[in-house]
Amino acid sequence: MPPLPDPSAVAPPLPHETRIICYHQTHYRDGEYVSILPLLAPECGITHVVVAAIHLNDAPENITLNDDPYNAPKHEILWQECKKLQESGIKVLGMLGGAAKGSYTRLDGPTEKFEAFYAPLKTMIEYAALDGLDLDVEEPMSLPGIIRLIDRLKCDFGASFIITLAPVATALQLWRPHLSGFSYFDLEKAFGRHISWYNTQFYCGWGSVETVEDYEKILACGWDPKKVVVGVVTNPANGAGWVPDDLLCDTLSNMMDRYQGRFGGIMGWEYFNSVTTSDPEVGPWGWSKLMTLMLRPEILT
Repeated sequence: MPPLPDPSAVAPPLPHETRIICYHQTHYRDGEYVSILPLLAPECGITHVVVAAIHLNDAPENITLNDDPYNAPKHEILWQECKKLQESGIKVLGMLGGAAKGSYTRLDGPTEKFEAFYAPLKTMIEYAALDGLDLDVEEPMSLPGIIRLIDRLKCDFGASFIITLAPVATALQLWRPHLSGFSYFDLEKAFGRHISWYNTQFYCGWGSVETVEDYEKILACGWDPKKVVVGVVTNPANGAGWVPDDLLCDTLSNMMDRYQGRFGGIMGWEYFNSVTTSDPEVGPWGWSKLMTLMLRPEILT
Protein backbone atom coordinates (compact mmCIF):
# COMPACT_ATOMS: atom_id res chain seq x y z
CA MET A 1 0.00 0.00 0.00
CA PRO A 2 1.43 3.43 -0.92
CA PRO A 3 2.17 5.89 1.89
CA LEU A 4 -0.48 8.34 3.03
CA PRO A 5 -0.40 11.76 1.34
CA ASP A 6 1.26 14.68 3.03
CA PRO A 7 -1.64 16.63 4.64
CA SER A 8 -0.01 19.91 3.63
CA ALA A 9 -0.51 18.91 0.00
CA VAL A 10 -4.26 18.65 0.55
CA ALA A 11 -5.02 21.76 2.60
CA PRO A 12 -3.02 24.66 4.06
CA PRO A 13 -1.60 23.74 7.46
CA LEU A 14 -3.38 25.22 10.46
CA PRO A 15 -1.73 26.37 13.68
CA HIS A 16 -1.32 23.25 15.80
CA GLU A 17 -2.55 22.97 19.37
CA THR A 18 -1.83 19.98 21.56
CA ARG A 19 -5.31 18.83 22.52
CA ILE A 20 -6.57 17.71 25.93
CA ILE A 21 -9.95 16.06 25.47
CA CYS A 22 -12.49 14.67 27.94
CA TYR A 23 -15.32 12.34 27.00
CA HIS A 24 -18.41 12.91 29.13
CA GLN A 25 -20.93 10.07 29.00
CA THR A 26 -21.93 9.43 32.60
CA HIS A 27 -23.86 12.61 33.34
CA TYR A 28 -25.39 11.40 36.61
CA ARG A 29 -23.73 9.46 39.43
CA ASP A 30 -25.76 8.09 42.34
CA GLY A 31 -28.64 10.28 41.20
CA GLU A 32 -26.56 13.48 41.26
CA TYR A 33 -25.63 15.44 38.17
CA VAL A 34 -21.89 15.46 37.42
CA SER A 35 -20.94 19.04 36.60
CA ILE A 36 -18.34 19.79 33.93
CA LEU A 37 -17.97 23.43 35.00
CA PRO A 38 -14.78 22.69 37.02
CA LEU A 39 -13.12 22.23 33.63
CA LEU A 40 -13.38 26.00 33.16
CA ALA A 41 -10.48 26.46 35.58
CA PRO A 42 -7.47 27.68 33.56
CA GLU A 43 -5.22 25.06 35.10
CA CYS A 44 -7.39 22.31 33.58
CA GLY A 45 -6.32 23.26 30.05
CA ILE A 46 -9.14 21.33 28.42
CA THR A 47 -9.52 22.09 24.71
CA HIS A 48 -12.47 19.85 23.81
CA VAL A 49 -15.29 18.02 25.60
CA VAL A 50 -17.06 15.19 23.78
CA VAL A 51 -20.60 14.55 25.03
CA ALA A 52 -21.58 10.90 24.65
CA ALA A 53 -23.34 8.96 23.41
CA ILE A 54 -25.80 9.80 20.65
CA HIS A 55 -27.80 6.81 19.37
CA LEU A 56 -30.00 6.48 16.30
CA ASN A 57 -32.62 3.90 17.19
CA ASP A 58 -35.18 1.79 15.30
CA ALA A 59 -37.41 4.69 14.27
CA PRO A 60 -35.78 7.77 12.68
CA GLU A 61 -37.42 10.15 15.14
CA ASN A 62 -36.14 8.08 18.09
CA ILE A 63 -32.72 9.65 18.67
CA THR A 64 -31.33 9.57 22.18
CA LEU A 65 -28.44 10.75 24.30
CA ASN A 66 -27.63 7.54 26.14
CA ASP A 67 -31.04 6.22 27.21
CA ASP A 68 -33.17 9.37 27.02
CA PRO A 69 -34.25 11.89 24.38
CA TYR A 70 -31.50 14.49 23.95
CA ASN A 71 -34.02 17.23 24.78
CA ALA A 72 -35.32 15.52 27.93
CA PRO A 73 -35.53 17.77 31.02
CA LYS A 74 -32.71 15.80 32.69
CA HIS A 75 -30.31 17.00 29.97
CA GLU A 76 -31.14 20.71 30.25
CA ILE A 77 -28.37 21.36 32.78
CA LEU A 78 -25.86 19.51 30.59
CA TRP A 79 -26.58 21.69 27.55
CA GLN A 80 -26.50 24.83 29.70
CA GLU A 81 -23.07 23.89 31.01
CA CYS A 82 -21.86 23.03 27.51
CA LYS A 83 -22.80 26.54 26.40
CA LYS A 84 -20.72 28.01 29.25
CA LEU A 85 -17.73 25.93 28.18
CA GLN A 86 -18.16 27.11 24.60
CA GLU A 87 -18.33 30.72 25.74
CA SER A 88 -14.93 30.20 27.40
CA GLY A 89 -13.41 28.85 24.20
CA ILE A 90 -13.69 25.12 24.88
CA LYS A 91 -15.14 23.23 21.91
CA VAL A 92 -18.01 20.82 22.57
CA LEU A 93 -18.59 17.84 20.30
CA GLY A 94 -21.12 15.04 20.38
CA MET A 95 -20.13 11.40 20.07
CA LEU A 96 -22.23 9.30 17.71
CA GLY A 97 -22.25 5.54 18.18
CA GLY A 98 -19.83 3.68 20.40
CA ALA A 99 -20.31 0.23 21.86
CA ALA A 100 -24.10 0.27 21.34
CA LYS A 101 -24.46 -0.78 17.71
CA GLY A 102 -27.02 0.32 15.13
CA SER A 103 -26.47 4.01 14.45
CA TYR A 104 -24.08 3.50 11.54
CA THR A 105 -26.03 0.59 10.08
CA ARG A 106 -28.97 2.99 9.83
CA LEU A 107 -26.86 5.67 8.12
CA ASP A 108 -25.38 3.22 5.60
CA GLY A 109 -27.01 1.89 2.46
CA PRO A 110 -29.80 3.37 0.33
CA THR A 111 -30.19 7.15 0.04
CA GLU A 112 -33.75 7.24 1.35
CA LYS A 113 -32.73 5.31 4.47
CA PHE A 114 -29.78 7.64 5.06
CA GLU A 115 -31.96 10.74 4.66
CA ALA A 116 -34.57 9.41 7.08
CA PHE A 117 -32.05 8.83 9.88
CA TYR A 118 -29.76 11.77 9.12
CA ALA A 119 -32.48 14.42 9.38
CA PRO A 120 -33.12 13.99 13.14
CA LEU A 121 -29.36 13.84 13.75
CA LYS A 122 -28.99 17.21 12.02
CA THR A 123 -31.81 18.60 14.17
CA MET A 124 -30.13 17.32 17.33
CA ILE A 125 -26.79 18.95 16.41
CA GLU A 126 -28.59 22.25 15.83
CA TYR A 127 -30.50 21.93 19.11
CA ALA A 128 -27.33 21.36 21.13
CA ALA A 129 -25.29 23.88 19.07
CA LEU A 130 -22.44 21.39 18.86
CA ASP A 131 -19.07 22.46 17.48
CA GLY A 132 -18.52 19.07 15.90
CA LEU A 133 -19.23 15.37 15.86
CA ASP A 134 -17.01 12.45 16.92
CA LEU A 135 -17.80 9.37 14.82
CA ASP A 136 -17.16 6.29 16.97
CA VAL A 137 -17.81 3.50 14.48
CA GLU A 138 -17.74 0.22 16.38
CA GLU A 139 -19.77 -1.77 13.85
CA PRO A 140 -19.41 -2.58 10.15
CA MET A 141 -19.88 0.42 7.84
CA SER A 142 -18.94 0.90 4.21
CA LEU A 143 -16.34 3.42 3.06
CA PRO A 144 -18.87 5.20 0.79
CA GLY A 145 -21.23 5.34 3.78
CA ILE A 146 -18.82 7.07 6.14
CA ILE A 147 -17.68 9.45 3.37
CA ARG A 148 -21.30 10.38 2.62
CA LEU A 149 -21.95 11.12 6.30
CA ILE A 150 -18.84 13.30 6.67
CA ASP A 151 -19.55 15.11 3.42
CA ARG A 152 -23.12 15.85 4.46
CA LEU A 153 -22.06 17.15 7.88
CA LYS A 154 -19.53 19.49 6.26
CA CYS A 155 -22.08 20.69 3.71
CA ASP A 156 -24.73 21.36 6.36
CA PHE A 157 -22.55 22.86 9.12
CA GLY A 158 -19.63 24.41 7.28
CA ALA A 159 -15.87 24.13 7.15
CA SER A 160 -15.41 25.06 10.82
CA PHE A 161 -17.52 22.11 12.01
CA ILE A 162 -15.13 19.61 13.60
CA ILE A 163 -15.23 16.01 12.38
CA THR A 164 -13.23 13.42 14.32
CA LEU A 165 -13.26 9.64 14.40
CA ALA A 166 -12.48 7.27 17.27
CA PRO A 167 -10.73 4.17 15.91
CA VAL A 168 -9.04 1.56 18.04
CA ALA A 169 -5.25 1.78 17.71
CA THR A 170 -4.94 -1.23 15.42
CA ALA A 171 -7.18 0.51 12.84
CA LEU A 172 -4.30 2.90 12.12
CA GLN A 173 -1.84 0.03 11.59
CA LEU A 174 -1.63 -1.87 8.32
CA TRP A 175 -3.48 -5.17 7.99
CA ARG A 176 -4.62 -5.25 11.62
CA PRO A 177 -8.16 -6.16 12.78
CA HIS A 178 -10.42 -3.42 14.13
CA LEU A 179 -14.11 -2.57 14.64
CA SER A 180 -15.22 -0.21 11.87
CA GLY A 181 -15.46 -2.23 8.67
CA PHE A 182 -13.88 0.35 6.34
CA SER A 183 -10.18 1.15 5.93
CA TYR A 184 -9.01 4.26 7.77
CA PHE A 185 -6.11 4.46 5.33
CA ASP A 186 -8.53 4.65 2.40
CA LEU A 187 -10.71 7.14 4.27
CA GLU A 188 -7.74 9.41 5.03
CA LYS A 189 -6.61 9.33 1.40
CA ALA A 190 -10.06 10.11 0.08
CA PHE A 191 -11.38 12.52 2.68
CA GLY A 192 -8.68 13.26 5.23
CA ARG A 193 -8.88 16.99 4.51
CA HIS A 194 -12.30 16.99 6.21
CA ILE A 195 -11.18 15.02 9.30
CA SER A 196 -9.58 17.07 12.07
CA TRP A 197 -8.02 14.18 13.99
CA TYR A 198 -8.49 10.63 15.24
CA ASN A 199 -9.29 9.92 18.93
CA THR A 200 -7.32 6.67 18.95
CA GLN A 201 -8.19 4.05 21.59
CA PHE A 202 -5.02 2.66 23.18
CA TYR A 203 -6.87 0.41 25.64
CA CYS A 204 -9.12 -2.66 26.01
CA GLY A 205 -6.55 -4.80 24.23
CA TRP A 206 -6.31 -2.65 21.10
CA GLY A 207 -3.16 -0.81 22.16
CA SER A 208 -1.17 0.31 25.17
CA VAL A 209 0.48 3.48 26.48
CA GLU A 210 2.82 1.67 28.84
CA THR A 211 5.46 2.41 26.19
CA VAL A 212 5.55 4.35 22.92
CA GLU A 213 5.66 1.11 20.91
CA ASP A 214 2.03 0.99 19.70
CA TYR A 215 2.03 4.73 18.97
CA GLU A 216 5.22 4.38 16.93
CA LYS A 217 3.70 1.52 14.94
CA ILE A 218 0.96 3.91 13.83
CA LEU A 219 3.32 6.70 12.82
CA ALA A 220 5.50 4.20 10.95
CA CYS A 221 2.50 3.62 8.68
CA GLY A 222 2.62 7.24 7.56
CA TRP A 223 0.13 8.96 9.86
CA ASP A 224 0.69 12.61 10.75
CA PRO A 225 1.30 12.82 14.54
CA LYS A 226 -0.82 15.99 14.60
CA LYS A 227 -3.87 13.89 13.70
CA VAL A 228 -3.31 11.03 16.17
CA VAL A 229 -4.73 11.83 19.62
CA VAL A 230 -3.71 9.24 22.21
CA GLY A 231 -6.76 7.82 23.95
CA VAL A 232 -6.55 6.38 27.48
CA VAL A 233 -8.92 5.24 30.19
CA THR A 234 -8.96 7.59 33.17
CA ASN A 235 -9.91 4.97 35.77
CA PRO A 236 -9.22 1.22 36.05
CA ALA A 237 -13.00 0.72 36.15
CA ASN A 238 -13.44 2.22 32.67
CA GLY A 239 -11.73 -0.54 30.73
CA ALA A 240 -8.63 -2.68 30.56
CA GLY A 241 -5.33 -0.93 30.01
CA TRP A 242 -5.36 1.84 32.62
CA VAL A 243 -1.83 3.13 33.24
CA PRO A 244 -0.74 4.90 36.48
CA ASP A 245 0.44 8.51 36.37
CA ASP A 246 4.18 7.97 36.48
CA LEU A 247 4.19 5.48 33.63
CA LEU A 248 1.71 7.47 31.53
CA CYS A 249 3.68 10.68 32.00
CA ASP A 250 6.92 8.94 31.01
CA THR A 251 5.29 7.70 27.80
CA LEU A 252 3.78 11.09 26.99
CA SER A 253 7.10 12.80 27.68
CA ASN A 254 8.78 10.48 25.18
CA MET A 255 6.11 11.22 22.58
CA MET A 256 6.41 14.96 23.13
CA ASP A 257 10.21 14.84 22.89
CA ARG A 258 10.14 12.87 19.65
CA TYR A 259 7.39 14.91 17.97
CA GLN A 260 7.92 18.34 19.45
CA GLY A 261 5.31 20.77 18.15
CA ARG A 262 3.50 17.97 16.29
CA PHE A 263 2.05 15.84 19.10
CA GLY A 264 -1.70 15.48 18.57
CA GLY A 265 -2.75 15.37 22.22
CA ILE A 266 -4.54 13.07 24.63
CA MET A 267 -8.12 12.10 25.28
CA GLY A 268 -9.56 10.49 28.40
CA TRP A 269 -12.46 8.05 28.69
CA GLU A 270 -14.23 9.30 30.69
CA TYR A 271 -14.68 12.40 32.85
CA PHE A 272 -16.98 11.52 35.76
CA ASN A 273 -14.67 9.13 37.63
CA SER A 274 -11.26 10.28 36.39
CA VAL A 275 -8.53 9.62 38.94
CA THR A 276 -4.85 10.30 39.32
CA THR A 277 -2.46 8.28 41.45
CA SER A 278 -0.60 11.47 42.35
CA ASP A 279 -3.69 13.12 43.88
CA PRO A 280 -6.42 10.49 44.28
CA GLU A 281 -8.68 12.65 46.48
CA VAL A 282 -9.17 15.49 44.00
CA GLY A 283 -12.30 15.53 41.77
CA PRO A 284 -12.40 14.23 38.19
CA TRP A 285 -10.94 17.49 36.89
CA GLY A 286 -7.63 16.47 38.48
CA TRP A 287 -6.81 14.30 35.46
CA SER A 288 -7.12 17.34 33.19
CA LYS A 289 -4.82 19.35 35.46
CA LEU A 290 -2.18 16.63 35.35
CA MET A 291 -2.38 16.40 31.56
CA THR A 292 -2.04 20.19 31.33
CA LEU A 293 1.13 20.12 33.43
CA MET A 294 2.51 17.49 31.06
CA LEU A 295 1.34 18.72 27.68
CA ARG A 296 0.43 22.41 27.91
CA PRO A 297 2.54 23.92 30.72
CA GLU A 298 2.88 27.18 28.80
CA ILE A 299 -0.72 28.13 29.59
CA LEU A 300 0.02 27.99 33.34
CA THR A 301 2.65 30.75 33.26
